[in-house]
Amino acid sequence: MKKLILIITLSAFGLTAFKLNTNRMISGTVYSATDSLAIPGVTIRVAGSNQATQTDKYGKYTISLPEGKTKLEFAFLGYKPQIITIKKSNILNVYLEESINSLNEVVVTGYKAQIRREVTGAVTTVSPNAMLNDKVYGVMVQGSPGSNQTIRIRGKASVQNVRFAAPVIKADEETYNTITENAFQDAVNNPLSTFSVDVDAASYSNFRRFINNGQLPPADAVRIEEMINYFKYDLAGPINNDPVAIHTELSSAPWNTKHRLLRIALKAKTIPTDNLPPSNLVFLIDVSGSMSDPNKLPLVKSSLKMLTDQLRPQDRVAMVVYAGAAGVVLPSTPGNKKTTIYNAIDNLNAGGSTAGGEGIKLAYKIAADNLMKKGNNRIILATDGDFNVGASCDEDMQKLIEKERESGISLSVLGYGMGNYKDSKMETLADKGNGNYAYIDNITEARKTLISEFGGTLFTVAKDVKLQIEFNPAKVQAYRLLGYENRILNKEDFNNDKKDAGDMGSGHNVTAFYEIIPAGITDDYTPSVDPLKYQKPKAKPVVSTSDEMLTIKFRYKEPNSSKSKLSQAVVMDVPAAFDKTSDDFKFAASIAEIGMLLRDSQFKQHANFEQAINIAKAGRGNDEEGYRSEFIRLAESAKLLSKTSALANVENEQ
Repeated sequence: MKKLILIITLSAFGLTAFKLNTNRMISGTVYSATDSLAIPGVTIRVAGSNQATQTDKYGKYTISLPEGKTKLEFAFLGYKPQIITIKKSNILNVYLEESINSLNEVVVTGYKAQIRREVTGAVTTVSPNAMLNDKVYGVMVQGSPGSNQTIRIRGKASVQNVRFAAPVIKADEETYNTITENAFQDAVNNPLSTFSVDVDAASYSNFRRFINNGQLPPADAVRIEEMINYFKYDLAGPINNDPVAIHTELSSAPWNTKHRLLRIALKAKTIPTDNLPPSNLVFLIDVSGSMSDPNKLPLVKSSLKMLTDQLRPQDRVAMVVYAGAAGVVLPSTPGNKKTTIYNAIDNLNAGGSTAGGEGIKLAYKIAADNLMKKGNNRIILATDGDFNVGASCDEDMQKLIEKERESGISLSVLGYGMGNYKDSKMETLADKGNGNYAYIDNITEARKTLISEFGGTLFTVAKDVKLQIEFNPAKVQAYRLLGYENRILNKEDFNNDKKDAGDMGSGHNVTAFYEIIPAGITDDYTPSVDPLKYQKPKAKPVVSTSDEMLTIKFRYKEPNSSKSKLSQAVVMDVPAAFDKTSDDFKFAASIAEIGMLLRDSQFKQHANFEQAINIAKAGRGNDEEGYRSEFIRLAESAKLLSKTSALANVENEQ
């Protein structure tokens, strides 16, 4: 009997302890009772505590209600405060009534001392960056850029039916990894070029976002290889048991016809969707306050619904969210229970700070708990990359991801939004997590990434894919790899199976360009070094007189193998006339030329927008989906913007 009492007591204690750790997440929207418009900047506080939050610029909020607390206080200048008791529902929408002492006047001042004269007055100082990025607390603009809009100041509808241009993107508030362009290498002293493949395409859709907003992208936002690899190319897949086929094409460089341009293209085998292995997915969703914009969390929700539509009964998906803390909002669920998954997505709301590190740790735990040994185990992170709480620095995040990827769980990243977009963090996470990185700037891009390219986005057919090119100095004086600056490997890494590299998914294609200075040509870009003072000159190596220009070595691993396989291809010194090259060669070359112009590359030589656009038009080919035509339009816009930028620079100098 004593044992029974002890067991009951311990059980009750365990249940009590469990309850003490449970918090409720209360979310909703605060409106004005007068006009039913949402109110930004309302303070919501847990009664009897210091825990508080504010509504975002759309009036939305999320707050954690500790166990034992049942009341929330709502307060905002110009409105009557309310104290509301929380009942069973976790959704609480509130209507605030105006107070008698309301704000009747809005004064805009310049740079002068501000004196508070009335009890009901309020003054706020707004920085230029905040104005440009539409980040003024207590001020909300409703309506699309260019349309009739309503400005709400402290919740009051003060100015209506005015027109505004789209907000300027402040690039200095977005972060990008610095890119140091690959320089020309001497083929005698450096005959080997080694790099990892990269199938990411985030840079192109980010470039599109800037151009559509009437701005040129920052130079470090332009990754030429990602812009090229955004597009599909007419490449034959492997005809044997190899997972990847190698294609090459050689011609002259349009920006310097004395130079050669070599295209190396890889095509992964395509696996029919019905034959793909089962997936264990974890959606890791950033629901912090920075995700409240319409082009962030609402677009995330639409994207995830598209991905959910592709899931099969044998697939499973869980959902983890993070803001001030991380939590599981959907346990691992079969892919055929779509209504359950949709409901979890619909209930997402933004609010709070960003504990990204805690969210990633929890996502890895959920993925590990449901690991499929012969399946596809992947975390899909949707965020603007603005990690500011927890394991937030890039180095800490890298270590976390590198440690966890050995378990066979990949991490892919979907980036959203503008203004505080942290490209550097998201690129790092995807690279270290053996996953893909895409920037979703609109619903069409979401459809392309998550439906049209579903297999390639999720299912790996070749991992740790590396390329090593050996140049023949008898044919090549110098060479330069265009792009892939963050994928360069040491020559010894090529044979090292422990060295991580990029993966290729079902149907993926990868293109790399080398600009080659042929042997015997006098050229300003040929590397040169003065003779050494303290060493005798080395004897020149014996150079093969073969007609081979170079040899391509390709190394990869099967998805479930730790030992790599090797294949090779030889390229002869037989260039085709540029106008005789394939449409794919022309179009990809035009992207490379535009990329150099956007970066203001020191290697752009005679590159110019008009030439690149004409080449793109010549290589448009069968453009059923219209993506190549879209690029041509964007390039034409970039040409105009570059002229405007040049004129502005001249005026500033004067």
